[in-house]
Amino acid sequence: MSDNQLRIVWIYPDLLSTYGDQGNALVVERRARQRGLDVARLDVRSDQPIPTSGDIYLIGGGEDRPQRLAAERLRRDGGLYRAVENGAIVFSVCAGYQILGQEFINDLGQREPGLGLLDVVSTRGEGARCVGDVLGDIDPRLGLPPLTGFENHQGVTHIGPGARPLAQVRFGNGNGTGDGTEGAYNDTVFGTYMHGPVLARNPQIADLLLKLALDVNALPPTDDRWYEALRGERIAAAQQPA
Repeated sequence: MSDNQLRIVWIYPDLLSTYGDQGNALVVERRARQRGLDVARLDVRSDQPIPTSGDIYLIGGGEDRPQRLAAERLRRDGGLYRAVENGAIVFSVCAGYQILGQEFINDLGQREPGLGLLDVVSTRGEGARCVGDVLGDIDPRLGLPPLTGFENHQGVTHIGPGARPLAQVRFGNGNGTGDGTEGAYNDTVFGTYMHGPVLARNPQIADLLLKLALDVNALPPTDDRWYEALRGERIAAAQQPA
């Protein structure tokens, strides 16, 4: 990798890509290339070290046992910690979102330490599983249009004082706490329960990650007709009566 490349790292596709979340890496890479950026994408398997020189790191969802294995290996590896210390941007989904927090409940029913990169704590819900289309309003400070995604989780995630809700849901469950929050973020680390893949449904979030990584306020425009057609379809579906 050269110093002027944008480096995108997809973490543990062999463990955490059950729900098509690798599409998020494809979307970020494509939207960077559409702007003429020189991009290098690295897919890092769970038996490989996490590079510390990436610009954007993405981590997806998975089943309970792979989630525990991923958390153990990421804690032991330490590369993602160092990358964040170096200023990297991290975007996580579902199991990956829980892993980045302080702790979660693993497949053995035990409290599993997370990476502590995001001030959230996840437990296991006792009610019905959260499944279906979600529509929400993203934190106005981020300046983004409404969030659309698909949730499929039993987790309940509580946000601590060191993080902010990514969105407030209009339809759906989000974090599962009953307070209408969905996801969480701090300055450089983002988490959400949304699949879809979520960055295909919300390309403006992908662009936000690029702007943060590049330290710019704006990007050249791109042709978003395909994305907007998808967004319109899924937003309409979320608002249909069950």
